[in-house]
Amino acid sequence: MLKVGMVGMGGISRSHTTSWAQIPEVKVTAVCDIRSEKAEEASKVTGGRAYLNFDEMLEKEELDILDICLPTYLHADFAVKALNKGIHVLSEKPVSLKREDVRRIYDAAKKNGCRFMVAQVLRFWREYEVLKNAIDTGCYGKLLSGNMTRLGNTPAWSWDNWMRDPERSGLVPFDLHIHDLDWLIYTFGKPEKALCHRAKTDVQDYFQVVYEYPDFFICTEAAWFEGSYPFQASFRFQFEKALLEYKGGKLTTYLTTGETQTLEAEKDANVNGINLPATNGYFNEIRYFTDCVLAGKECDKVKPEELECVLDLIDIINGEAK
Repeated sequence: MLKVGMVGMGGISRSHTTSWAQIPEVKVTAVCDIRSEKAEEASKVTGGRAYLNFDEMLEKEELDILDICLPTYLHADFAVKALNKGIHVLSEKPVSLKREDVRRIYDAAKKNGCRFMVAQVLRFWREYEVLKNAIDTGCYGKLLSGNMTRLGNTPAWSWDNWMRDPERSGLVPFDLHIHDLDWLIYTFGKPEKALCHRAKTDVQDYFQVVYEYPDFFICTEAAWFEGSYPFQASFRFQFEKALLEYKGGKLTTYLTTGETQTLEAEKDANVNGINLPATNGYFNEIRYFTDCVLAGKECDKVKPEELECVLDLIDIINGEAK
């Protein structure tokens, strides 16, 4: 039985606790958050001992895996600290705000014989897997264009308002757009060009980026809008023989023959308790990571060079869009 510790018991951690509970080879034995109410609440849900101090948890617990759901700017330091104690690490996205942290983390993992993975969930999300399969197999002919959208309201609920702080969250490029950008790098590799437009105020942040590849282009948009705008994530990809659209949590294929196909909803998909559609994507990524730890193999579905490429492109986006 693998012993799991979790640190950072905010919103996204609920998707992780639900997923860990579905994996018979593991048990969450410790949870940590500087907010006592969050630590105690998570302890009741998981059965793990509650801690308010991360170093104390590492000292007192014999952990096999650490699951990091902390604010972005803390990911790298906490990961390296655990890896240096011989603990395998799964970290929520993004890996860091700094490119150099990628090598620092992976060097620590290699030095200590540990597995490390960033939880880039779209790589494990069923509808995005179906889309990638269509691209890889060419079953609908040549890809002509794509569109990916990820929009929501400006977060007002984060601890210490860290998400509104560019030095700690990186704002929309790191919080929202990184999902779609990571999937593009995973699927197509580095684009030839990225053209960006941005509309940013003190309380709003919206941008569009067009990624150009040799034979097609992908239009993307991401935003935090002030107010109560509901979260939405979608894609629309145009092939020679079909249009694939994911919208409102449903994937529809429009064939050029006139036929329409709708992918049935996942059976027993996890409801996350946050503003995301029900999905087993979080379970899939955690199941994959656990399998890699059990087998003693690298988590090569998420490669460090891809993470570095994503951070390089975000630097370009931020530079062009100022």
